[in-house]
Amino acid sequence: MKNIKIGIIIGSTREGRVSPQVGEWVKKEASRRNDAEYEILDVKDFNLPMLGETTEKEGITRWNKKLAEMDGFVFVAGEYNHSITASLKNALDLAKEPWNNKAAGIVSYGSVGGARAAEHLRGILGELQIADVRTHVALSMFTDFENWAVFKPNPLHLNNLNGMLDQLIRWTIALKTIR
Repeated sequence: MKNIKIGIIIGSTREGRVSPQVGEWVKKEASRRNDAEYEILDVKDFNLPMLGETTEKEGITRWNKKLAEMDGFVFVAGEYNHSITASLKNALDLAKEPWNNKAAGIVSYGSVGGARAAEHLRGILGELQIADVRTHVALSMFTDFENWAVFKPNPLHLNNLNGMLDQLIRWTIALKTIR
């Protein structure tokens, strides 16, 4: 299964963000499974311009090329104002074909586990022809983060993480046959 590549997308670029900690946790736990190659794709590393603001294409080209290498995705999505971050929405909008006919799982966080961000993200993923899996990890800023800054996940989240990854790998394998 090592020919399956899953990108773990860090969707926040904000100063003081906690998403890199969550992404590293996902990668560490996922890598123990031996069913795919997992790679963190931090939106911040690509210096993406806002859609329509510039003709500079270097970051957009690198982003699209990296996405095209992946077979599936795990989105680490923080909830901001009942939705996903502007940087994640922009990163989604700056690509089209590299998303098509791939699967995705969601790890969300926020005051109510990032549930509203996850639901908004699901609608966007559908439009981009990304099949999102049902099970998702919902992390609470109150119980899974110390002082809203240090990630300390409840071990019970491993059940949902592994369940989500089980579904993601099956869907990724299935969708790879139509690409």
